[in-house]
Amino acid sequence: MERGFLIDMDGVIYRGGELIPGADRFINRLVHEGIPFLFLTNNSQRTQRDVATKLARLGINVSERHLFTCAMSTARFLATQRPNGTAYVIGEGGLLMALHENGYSVVEHDPDYVVVGEGRTVNLEMLETAVQMILNGSKLIATNLDPNCPTKNGTRPGAGATVAYLETATGCQAMNCGKPSPIMMRAARKELGLATSQTVMIGDTMETDILGGVQMGYRTILVLSGSTSKAGIGAYSYHPDLILESIAELNQHDPNLEAVIPWGDRMDDTVTLSA
Repeated sequence: MERGFLIDMDGVIYRGGELIPGADRFINRLVHEGIPFLFLTNNSQRTQRDVATKLARLGINVSERHLFTCAMSTARFLATQRPNGTAYVIGEGGLLMALHENGYSVVEHDPDYVVVGEGRTVNLEMLETAVQMILNGSKLIATNLDPNCPTKNGTRPGAGATVAYLETATGCQAMNCGKPSPIMMRAARKELGLATSQTVMIGDTMETDILGGVQMGYRTILVLSGSTSKAGIGAYSYHPDLILESIAELNQHDPNLEAVIPWGDRMDDTVTLSA
């Protein structure tokens, strides 16, 4: 049976601006062998082209069709709910372009939606404007609920922190269109043309990558090269199918992973290759 991969980026392929050793070899192998895959990111700032350029500079040459962002997920979802709608946006280029490509206009008054993504220029005036719009009836949409973002200079607040501010101020709950939401996880699988049973999610974060995969019925692989430590896994009520030190360990196995992942009906078997 053909398998395909949904692959998180930060903490799986690179850390900050540094390639995780062996990650390029695995991706190049997928490309060479024609195995379906998508990079899945909860970063709404960058366009597909921006992300592809970053990967190319790390030695991973993939086309834009291999990239799926939470901004794309959000814009496509809104287009199905209210075609040719309007949005007030707290976010940057990747989100703005995705909305425009899906028929949305960005406005400063009376929007259908207030859409929140990552933003390095968020200020109190923007938040006050968004609060009033939501209280006046605009619906609150989150590209993701990640509370913070790792940067080369440390950690900065993420879209989830901005969303929490707006939820607290208005009493309205945001709808999340990024990982682990089924909106993004299902759309990414359909982008690859795969069935649920053919889909493998690889990530470094239990709360987004692994939770999203488990909820969708995908096979899941947790790598310890990012934000999750082996010691912390036991605190969760769900578990990945496979735990690796890094994605590079997959280079040792057949791409279908028949020998290392249980492909039957059971979803609670976890294998640790590095034990």
